[in-house]
This record gives sequence, structure tokens and C-alpha cells, in this order.
Amino acid sequence: MPATHNPVCKAAESLSLYIQQPPQTDNRDHPETRLMSELFYNAVPNATRVAPPLAEPRQYPSEKPSRVYLFGTCVVDLFYPEAGMDAIHLLEREGIRVEYPQGQSCCGQPAYTSGYTEQARTVARSQLALFAGDYPVVVPSGSCAGMLREHYADLFKDEPQTLKQVQALAERTYELAEFLLHVCKVQFKDSGEPIKVALHTSCSARREMNTHLHGRELLAQLGNVERVEHDHESECCGFGGTFSVRMPDISGAMVADKTRALKESGAHQVLSADCGCLMNINGSLEKQREALRGQHLASFLWQRTGGAA
Repeated sequence: MPATHNPVCKAAESLSLYIQQPPQTDNRDHPETRLMSELFYNAVPNATRVAPPLAEPRQYPSEKPSRVYLFGTCVVDLFYPEAGMDAIHLLEREGIRVEYPQGQSCCGQPAYTSGYTEQARTVARSQLALFAGDYPVVVPSGSCAGMLREHYADLFKDEPQTLKQVQALAERTYELAEFLLHVCKVQFKDSGEPIKVALHTSCSARREMNTHLHGRELLAQLGNVERVEHDHESECCGFGGTFSVRMPDISGAMVADKTRALKESGAHQVLSADCGCLMNINGSLEKQREALRGQHLASFLWQRTGGAA
């Protein structure tokens, strides 16, 4: 785009003129010059300066269901199977039957965020066929839950029939902590020793599912657990799926910042509801030969409330 048609470039050009030739009188007599507040206020369109309206609060069912699907995620399946099993234990303790379709794999997020739309659509389509029942889909990962709820609709926006199926799936998809808190309405009793923990929430889980709020509320029910704040809490750990492979130096710098903040927080343990982040953070801590480690929130909750250690 030519610079003369770019509002930001035009603003910079006007600012340069303003600095080099300051007006000698009120700028209203010199239309070629403007006040800085006016200049920057109009430098870009309103749509890029105004936050989008907040979504309506989610409406939760008044009673917990008798049956749910568990979407286990590929990272849980391959690297943290205990997190998936502990999620099942937590749900079954609430009297809920958990169905685990054996054909499930990835949600398609790595391909989607890397720009491979067709491949992501193929993966997503195969998952849709496995969760055809009308009962809730519970996901022990805020980022994968966000993919199902927020981004499948974009993948299938040009397929009306599939889009209806995707929208119905979105309505019944819940992140695990969200489901325990707002649908099961759990009231946990802590059976562990006093401990300080730091809660890390993945970027997409925070933005799309408010997972950090759900996790905080569940931890607040545990009398012997102190959640400590840490610097860089809302910042990315540097994983970002394929980002950590494509940009290893930047990713490494980000996880160095994250682990340093976690160590300085005084936490005895790190918790997260996203295993991709845990894999990255734990890998960095192990490389640094630090004793601090991260654990999935589901496993921590199960152990603290009477489950096997």
C-alpha cells in the first residue's frame, strides 16, 4: 500500500511537518498542522482502538449431567496420561459416567495456528464424528477447549450443515476446571499439608476460556493451599505449539523469563491446566537442574482431595 494511503504513515508525515514547522498562531488557522492529541486520535480507525464488546456470560445447566465425553487431547495422551486419568477420577467421583472415544486424536490447533487450514479441517472433521451424542464434552486443556468452542466455527464457516454441528458442539464444550466449578459445583476439602503453589495458565486458555479464574476458585477451596502471585503470570511460557520449534531462541528466552518468575515467587509447586505449557516449563526447569516442577491441575486436585498420591 502506498504511504500516502496509509493512515499511520500519513500521521507520521504530518507529525514530522508539525515538528519541523511549528505554527506561530492557533492551529485552527493552519489546517496543515494539528494538535498531537488530534493527530494520534485519528491515526488509525476506531475499530482498531476500541475493544470488542464482552461476550454474554455463559449460562450453565442447573443440574450436572449423568454422562460426559472426555476429550483427552494428544499431549495428555502421549505425555501426561495421569492427568487424563485423574480428570476421569474427579468426574466419576461426582457420579458422572465418562465416555472416552478411542479414535480421538488432536483437536487440530497446531495446524490451524500454523496456517494449514485444510489439514486442520480434516483433523477437526474426524473429531466431530466421535462426539455426536448430545452430552457435554469436558477437556482437561483450556487451549484445546478454546479450539473446539471458538475456532471450529471459523474452519467450517463455508459449510452450513457442518457449521450447525460445530456450533452445537461449542455449546456443550467445557474446560475441566470450569465444568467442576460451575456445572458440578464441587466443594473440595483439602487433605494435604500446607503448600504454596503458582498457577500458570496458557494464553489461549486465559483469553478464550477464563481458565485462570476457574483454577483460582478451585484452589481457593483448599484450606492448606496458598496460591502465590508471580511476575509474568499472564505472559506466554514460550511454547505456543509449533512456535517453539520455528522460533527456538525467542521461545527459550520466554520460558527463561517464566521459570525465573516462578522460582522467585516462592512457590513449592507449579500448576497448570495445559500440558503443552507444563511440558515446556518442566523441560526448562529440568535443564536448569531445578527441583521445582509443574503438575496438571487435575492431578493436584485429585491428590489433595483424597485421591491416591
